[in-house]
Amino acid sequence: MENLPSHIIIEILASGRLGPSDLARLEATCRLFRSRGHVAFSGGEFGSLVDYAAYRICENHEIFASLSQEAKLALVERCGGSWKKALRFLKSVEGSSGTVETASGNMQVTTGRYHTLLIHDSSVYSCGSSLCGVLGHGQDITQCASFSRVNLPSPSQVINISAAHNHAAFVMQTGEVFTCGDNSSYCCGHGEVGRTIFRPTRIEALDGIPCKQVATGLSFTVILTRSGQVYTCGSNTHGQLGHGDTLDRSEPKLVSLFEGLGRVVQVAAGASYTFSVTDDGVVHSFGSCTNFCLGHGDQHDVLLPRAIQVSAGDEHAVALDSNGHVYTWGRGYCGALGHGDETDRTSPEVLSNLKNQIAVQVCARKRKTFVLTDEGSAYAFGWMGFGSLGFLDKGTSDKIMKPRVLDSLRSHYISQISTGLYHTVAVTKKGLVFGFGDNERAQLGHEWMRGCLNPTEIVVQRRIDDSGTNNATVAIAAQSG
Repeated sequence: MENLPSHIIIEILASGRLGPSDLARLEATCRLFRSRGHVAFSGGEFGSLVDYAAYRICENHEIFASLSQEAKLALVERCGGSWKKALRFLKSVEGSSGTVETASGNMQVTTGRYHTLLIHDSSVYSCGSSLCGVLGHGQDITQCASFSRVNLPSPSQVINISAAHNHAAFVMQTGEVFTCGDNSSYCCGHGEVGRTIFRPTRIEALDGIPCKQVATGLSFTVILTRSGQVYTCGSNTHGQLGHGDTLDRSEPKLVSLFEGLGRVVQVAAGASYTFSVTDDGVVHSFGSCTNFCLGHGDQHDVLLPRAIQVSAGDEHAVALDSNGHVYTWGRGYCGALGHGDETDRTSPEVLSNLKNQIAVQVCARKRKTFVLTDEGSAYAFGWMGFGSLGFLDKGTSDKIMKPRVLDSLRSHYISQISTGLYHTVAVTKKGLVFGFGDNERAQLGHEWMRGCLNPTEIVVQRRIDDSGTNNATVAIAAQSG
C-alpha cells in the first residue's frame, strides 16, 4: 500500500465508509498515514493524509456544508484545529436526534411519561405503561414489564421514533409514518377517528410524501419530510401546529410558514409548543409561551448562532449551536436552566459552565436537562425527580443547579440519552442501554424494582426462535461495580 499514490489513498479514506474513530486508529497504528504529514491540498495544509480525508468528509456533510466559511473555521478552531475531531462532532450531532451507530447495531431511544421505546437494528421494542396504547402491542396489553418487540405492518426498517407523551410515531426507511396511542385529539393523523389506536397504523394522508423525522407533543404531532417541509396534526389550542390559527387538524397539514424561509432540518415538540430549525441556523417557534419556552423576548424568531439542534422540555428549552455551545431558556425551576439559580430566562442564554465542553446532544424534560459531549460524557442538572438525573449522592427530590458530569456513567461513552417524566435511558457507543429513575410502571423494563438511582443495564440479545427467524429478547442485569 505504501506504493499507492496519495490521491488513491485519499479517495479510499474519504469514501465515507470510515468514521472519525476509524481514521484516528489508522493514524495512530499505521506509520504510512503518519509519515506523509503536513501535506498541501486545495483546501490548505493538513497534518496528515488522514486529517485531509477528515476534511473532505466534513465538507460533504450536510450540517457542515450549510455553514458559512466563518462558522466552519470557528468550529475547527473549537476542535483544536483537528478535522478528525470536527468530523466526530458532526457525526455525533447527526446521530443524537435519530439512530446512532453502536457496536451492536443502529439504536435510538425515546422516553415518555411512563414508557420507553427503543430501536435496535431497525426493530422497535417498548416497555412500561400502555394504558393509552402507546406501546403498540394491542388492546389487551396494558403494561410490559420488559422490552417487547413492536410488530409494524411494514417490511421496511424503522429509522426514527418519538413517544414523548401519550402517543407514538414511527418513521420507516421507505419514508412512511405509522402512529399509535391516545388519539382523542386526532394527533395520530388518521382523519376523523377519535378512538385510541392500539397498534401502529400508517398515516395514509402522507402517501407519496417521504418523511425522515417525527416529534410527538402533548396531543399533537410534528412531521419532517426528506425535502425539508413540515406537517402537523392534532390539538392546536395554543397554535402549536403553526397554521396561524387554533383549529385542530385530524390529518397532517403542511405548515406554509416555511415557504421562502429555508429548508427545515430538525423539529422538536414540547407539551404545547413547537420548534423547527432551518438550514440557515434559525430556530422558529410557535405555540404556547406560558413558560417562556418560545424564547422570543421581543423578537419574532429565536435567533441563535447557527443553531443545529433544539430540545423542547415541559417548561424550558435547550439548544445546541454549530460550535457545540449550549443555550437554555424558559422556567428556571430546580436549576433546570443550569445557570446556578432558579431565575426564568425569556430568551436563550449561553450556558457558561459548559463553555469548555463541545456538546453534541441536548435533552430537556420535566425540570431537568441532559447534555452529551463529544468525549462521550453526560452532564445533568435540574430536579432529581425520583432519581432520574442519576446522581448516587443525591436524594430523589434534590436540585442540581449547575451542569455536573454523571459519574455513574463516566466509564462509558454515551452516544444518546432520553429523559421522560421521572426516568432516563442512555445508549453507549458499545450498544449498551442503561436506565435509572422511577420504575413504578416498568418504564425501565424491570419487573422487580420500583426505581433505581444507580444506572442499570438493559442487554438486548439476539436469538433464533423455533421458526428459524431472527428475534430479539431483552435480559436485565444490574450494573456491576
